[in-house]
Amino acid sequence: MSEQYKNKYQGEFKKAVDDVRSEGRYRVFRDIRRHRGQFPLATWYKDDFAEQEITVWCSNDYLGMGQSECVMDAVKQAVDSVGTGSGGTRNISGTTHYHVQLEKELADLHDKERALVMTSGYVANEAAIGVMSRILPGLIIFSDEMNHASMISGVKRAQQVKSCSKVIFKHNDLADLEAKLAAADPAAPKLIAFESVYSMDADIAPIEQICDLADKYNALTYIDEVHAVGMYGPRGGGVAEARGLMDRIDIIQGTLAKAYGMIGGYIAARENIIDAVRSLASGFIFTTSIPPSTAAGALRSVKYLKISPQLREIHQERANALKSRFKAAGYPFIDGETHIVPLMIGDPVKCKAVSDVLLERYGIYAQPINYPTVPKGTERLRFTPSPVHTDEMMDDLMTALDDVWAEFGLQKDDAEQVA
Repeated sequence: MSEQYKNKYQGEFKKAVDDVRSEGRYRVFRDIRRHRGQFPLATWYKDDFAEQEITVWCSNDYLGMGQSECVMDAVKQAVDSVGTGSGGTRNISGTTHYHVQLEKELADLHDKERALVMTSGYVANEAAIGVMSRILPGLIIFSDEMNHASMISGVKRAQQVKSCSKVIFKHNDLADLEAKLAAADPAAPKLIAFESVYSMDADIAPIEQICDLADKYNALTYIDEVHAVGMYGPRGGGVAEARGLMDRIDIIQGTLAKAYGMIGGYIAARENIIDAVRSLASGFIFTTSIPPSTAAGALRSVKYLKISPQLREIHQERANALKSRFKAAGYPFIDGETHIVPLMIGDPVKCKAVSDVLLERYGIYAQPINYPTVPKGTERLRFTPSPVHTDEMMDDLMTALDDVWAEFGLQKDDAEQVA
């Protein structure tokens, strides 16, 4: 390649990044190191010469299980027993006894016949949804407009089969969903794909009513419970378990990377569905399986949370405590029915600046959330209080927010709260 073309290509890459910067949504990855047994405390490495102790307020390790002694022991025991990597795909030497045990435990968690573990929640959604059109010719996928990027990617992959089509319905809008189901070909196979907990807006889908519509129009149901598994329900089976609806969901998708403190994703369903996905989904077939030590840690975490409802109760109390403080102070936050507490800023530049000041001056880490994760104009800081965020930590946060809010001239009025 000539130097001219090298420079031309490099210029295009630079322009792409410059465009992101100009919109105020350039993302900075914070170099942090968590302290074993001291979550949510961590060390932030500012550069090669400076570091600072911080409190993490934005982790998806919702229950701190990534710091659990019993989970860490399971990981270490597995490494000592079998080594590190799995050594292959699930089909070629990568199915260890830990994987088999984990899948049985997850199937039991969701009261399904089988479960299938994949390398991440993203891969699970993309692979499972993406292969549906190969299994169900002429499939119509009805997808909530606020579905996660991984679900959207799965729908796009499914559409590579020309007979497959997608229909987007308004977020949690049952009337819009029914109108679109009614307008579809009655003979076509249908799949309704939605989430239980929407992680950026802290709201929950009307699961029972969606299932009613699925029954009425002969549609399969696919629910993403990644922000709910381990967190809701008597045994941590998610919102569907908490509402007694797991038997009405055809495919339940979850993650091991949030409440369970590990990495990996999975689906749980009837035997024939799981067998078809594992036999046809390229995102599963051609990917090395998660390490046996990861499967062992996840297995221990799932088992532990099945019998630890008290941890879920403490977690909900902590989330409600933070919401109460935000409400009393008049901050514009989304007061949803979940453990996620989004504090609205509404400007990408200010959102990033507020996050920077909180971290640099007060040692409080709350990552700015901007487009394309959320729509432009709805930029926010997303707080995820855990069972180990203390009242003292909340006091420090409120003091810092009061200072920063005044410094940036942000509104602080009860009328601004988002219901």
